[in-house]
Amino acid sequence: MLFQRQSTRHFTVKMTNLPLKDLVFDIIKENESLTDEELAKKLTKEGLLIPEDQFNKLLLDLEILGLVKVSWLTKDSRRIEVVLEKEEVDEIETQNKEMMEKDYEASFPGTDNN
Repeated sequence: MLFQRQSTRHFTVKMTNLPLKDLVFDIIKENESLTDEELAKKLTKEGLLIPEDQFNKLLLDLEILGLVKVSWLTKDSRRIEVVLEKEEVDEIETQNKEMMEKDYEASFPGTDNN
């Protein structure tokens, strides 16, 4: 892994206004899918050095919130993907909307409504 265990050096080099969880999620969302190693490299480019245990907790928190999906590729590598929300189409709601539109159009006298 890219993380080195150093007991004295794990500081945020660059100050940001965003919480770390939001920053990590934004990077994942920009790429849609990446490995944990690629994410660690991108965080390092942003000037953030995150200990491995905190990195794992961030990924776990994002997965619990339903924002990302983490799956193992190999013994030492994980795939991180953004969870895309699919909008459910409610057939009854669609029918109700169509009926309301037809009723509205029919409420105008003297118009030809098909």
